[in-house]
This record gives sequence, structure tokens and C-alpha cells, in this order.
Amino acid sequence: MKRKAFSVALSLMFSVVLLSSCQPAAKETNVAPAPNTNSGKETVDKAAIGAALLRIENDWPRVMKEKDAEAVRRVEADDAIFVYPDGGLGDKGQDVKDMETGALSADSIEMTDLKVNVLSGDAAVVSGRTIVKNGKYKTTDGKSIDISGQYRFIDTFAKRNGEWKLVSGASVPVRQPPAASASPAAKASPTTTASPAGKASPSSTP
Repeated sequence: MKRKAFSVALSLMFSVVLLSSCQPAAKETNVAPAPNTNSGKETVDKAAIGAALLRIENDWPRVMKEKDAEAVRRVEADDAIFVYPDGGLGDKGQDVKDMETGALSADSIEMTDLKVNVLSGDAAVVSGRTIVKNGKYKTTDGKSIDISGQYRFIDTFAKRNGEWKLVSGASVPVRQPPAASASPAAKASPTTTASPAGKASPSSTP
């Protein structure tokens, strides 16, 4: 079937070539060609995208304080994957669970140094620093881990069905935090097997 279709197409193309060779040459005109309005360039409103993602990131302290598991469900993609400060891997299910059980707590959480890098109209990366004071994470065996400190994180967002979703995130502890902010940080909950703090549930989501 494919070979037959190819033969027909080849015959038609040959006929067009013969006909065009028999036609008189077209007269030259001074009419300029129409401008190409389809340049293929995507119009991206970087300011709007940046504002939307910063709202999400800046909402993490509230999410953790109020243990807003619904916010985590709304912002994190179902297939999201996270790297926690202790090197462990986590996902949306873990983050939601940490919010619902109240595994994460802190006297205060501050988001700072936020920067949005817009890649396209449907993808962007946000980097920043989280400062956590008197942060605690309760493990499944009842132990309490101190997650106070400062953390650098990077979150990747993708627009799906018209909504920004957090698809991946990673955070690492800051070994020598700036003198100005002497209190520590973490944007989330670590895995239940890990020690520490990261943007687990908040690890990259609001």
C-alpha cells in the first residue's frame, strides 16, 4: 500500500514538472513579498510566570505552619520526584503524608534569595534559600530530628492543563550560611528514613 501511494505521488510530481516547464515565464513585478508573520517564536510573559511561581514558593511557610496537605496535593505533580537534604528520594505521597501527620514543625520558616528562570511558556526553574528556626521532623519510630538550618533548593515547574505543577525539587544544607542570617533552614520534610530537612512537602511546593 505504501509503495503504491509512493508511485502515485511520484507520477503526479513528474506531471507537475512537465506542465510547469511548458508554461511561459511569469512577468516580473515590483510587489514586495508579504512579510512572514509566522516566525515560530513563542511569546512568553516571563513577568507573569515569575509572579505565579513566586506566589507558590512564598506560600510554603504557611503550608507547613497550617499543615495544609491540600496545597501540597494541588501544587505537586503526581509523578513528582524530590531529593532531600540527606540524599534520600521522596515523592508527592511522602510530602502529603508528612503534612497530614504533622511530621514537620518549626518556630519560623523564611524563603529568601528566590530567583525564577523561565525556560518557556510551560517550564521554569526556581532557586532559593530556606531558613528554618527550631525545626523538627518526627520519624515513624517516634524520634525527633532537628532540621534547623539553612538550605539551598532548586525546583522545576511544568505547566500542565493550564496549571503550574512542581515536577521535581532538590535541596542541600548550607554549610557556611551568611552571617546576616544566622538561623537555619529547610523547606520541607525529609524522608522518614532520613535525618534532616529539606523542602520535602514544601521541598518545592506551596
